[in-house]
Amino acid sequence: MKMKVNLSKVLMILAVAGMFLACVRNKNGASAPAQSESAFNMIKVSEVIQGGSYTYISATENGIAKWIAVAKQEVNPGEVLYYYDALPMENFHSKEIDKTFDVIYFVNKITKTPGAEQSAMTGGMPASHQGKVEASDAEVEITKAESELSIADVFANKAEYSSKEFEIKGAVVKVNEQVMGKNWVHIQDGTGVGGNFDLTITTQADVKVGDVVTFKGKLTLEKDFGAGYFYEVIMEDGTLVQKEGTQI
Repeated sequence: MKMKVNLSKVLMILAVAGMFLACVRNKNGASAPAQSESAFNMIKVSEVIQGGSYTYISATENGIAKWIAVAKQEVNPGEVLYYYDALPMENFHSKEIDKTFDVIYFVNKITKTPGAEQSAMTGGMPASHQGKVEASDAEVEITKAESELSIADVFANKAEYSSKEFEIKGAVVKVNEQVMGKNWVHIQDGTGVGGNFDLTITTQADVKVGDVVTFKGKLTLEKDFGAGYFYEVIMEDGTLVQKEGTQI
């Protein structure tokens, strides 16, 4: 079975997403309302550790010490910064700086001004495409085995595939590496109805945009990661069965 999907340039727009909008959205399906300045949290930076992808900030907030992680950027000790939302992770080990945190807060965005525009968010959790992945005229052909499901199949029968393992093959269109100790992989195969054309998979496997991959696993339905971010469908801890060369 052959499927064609137009893919070449994939916009990796972080919105923390949105975390994740093609598959992830605000739990109630609506856009988040504008936040007042009082909704923001203020921190004073005491220590900064730069990792490969993230900046780790030791700070005080209302006299309480805490660690915060945000997408890599310049931060200096002594600065006063603001953030709106955060996702706490307990006993989190960062491979990139080889440090374990009792609790660390993944933050969508830090700013020097409370109430700064949230639409520019970068950081914390992996963001899905804002809206849909944009594609150009390049074509990719994906040949599936009969035993491999399509993304359309998965969304149409999601309850069934939450209780049994299946294999799915698609082109990698986005990767967020080592967030909460996992790689977050978005695949497409040219099928799907409406906005349901993209499947997110968490995995320890290393893949890159353009790879054609086959993963095995089960679906998790209605996964709520907190901070208002919600997956209707996600494959958690997927096992990489096969990886082909770059196709996009």
